Amino acid sequence: MEKIENLTLEEKVGQMFIVGLGNIDYLKNIENLIIKYKIGGILLYKKDYKDYKELNNLVNRLRKIGNQNKIPLFIAIDQEGGRVNRMPNDFKNLPSAYKLASFDKENLVDEASDITGEMLEKTGFNLNFAPVLDIKRFESTQAIGDRAFSKDFNIVTKCGLIYMDNMKRHNIVPVIKHYPGHGATKKDSHFTLPIIDDSDKKLEKEDLIPFKKAIENNADAILVGHLRIKNVTHGYPASMSKSFVRKYIRKSNRYNGLIITDDVRMKAVRILYGTKRSLYKAFKAGNDIVLFKYKNGDEKLIDKIINDVKDNNRKIAKINRSIRRILKVKEKYKIENEPISYIEGLPNEINTKIEEINNKIKGNVDG
Repeated sequence: MEKIENLTLEEKVGQMFIVGLGNIDYLKNIENLIIKYKIGGILLYKKDYKDYKELNNLVNRLRKIGNQNKIPLFIAIDQEGGRVNRMPNDFKNLPSAYKLASFDKENLVDEASDITGEMLEKTGFNLNFAPVLDIKRFESTQAIGDRAFSKDFNIVTKCGLIYMDNMKRHNIVPVIKHYPGHGATKKDSHFTLPIIDDSDKKLEKEDLIPFKKAIENNADAILVGHLRIKNVTHGYPASMSKSFVRKYIRKSNRYNGLIITDDVRMKAVRILYGTKRSLYKAFKAGNDIVLFKYKNGDEKLIDKIINDVKDNNRKIAKINRSIRRILKVKEKYKIENEPISYIEGLPNEINTKIEEINNKIKGNVDG
């Protein structure tokens, strides 16, 4: 892996962005971001490919472009199973986290997350925005609902650690989410800014426990939610609060892994600040990586940040700390831009395993 001393300021800033594709018409623009701005990663969505073959071609095209840079790309996905399924349609979907944990607690979660890790590894992904470590408090139609493993934080913790370890075993960076606990609110940050009225003491006793245990078990990446916490984030979303990122994540947990924002194009923050200010505030808050879905003209936003930090030693020192964390994780997980082989019959191979899980839950075979 390249040493930080050999990177330009532009290359360092670029590493601090994961950009979502989400519209295949923007692929050329994304490739330009990789070549010119040296961005650190790409997030792919289900709409970016029709089937496994198209996914394989897309991943290899991105890897080939990324091979021109000093630092390899994160190829990221948001693959939980259940409602949040980003794999092409020729792969069957696994049940939700809540259904898995309700049926057979840790055993079925272990099987399912191992299948997920294998599927992602063999299709070329190297970072997954999962597991969800939120607690289920409301119905499945809510923002979290059945995406959570359980209403019991102890079960969430056990299942989350199993899921996290299986991602690691398949060389997939697991990103635990949504710190400090999206389950504490009914609101969905895709559409509005959720406010958590619980005190920080209650959060400490319940919602934060799965995250703390994951950190104690060497979690390498945390996704911070766009959540406002009464008397804690002082009116800001947690993802954009400098004091929250430093005090509640770094210092209180003695955490030195990656901190990644949720998508700054979500309405929760866009309605407050607009896209430009949201991106900039997330960058300033001390997050290591800012996540956003690409739209035309985003190059200007990155240019603005590069120009803003030039000749500012304090800001450059902050960037250097983030880059060291990013390089450490990419080296640990052996992230590379080499082409990923197309495996004939892979969907059928994975689907057979998924069907076994589904049949257990349906009661067609012994659980």
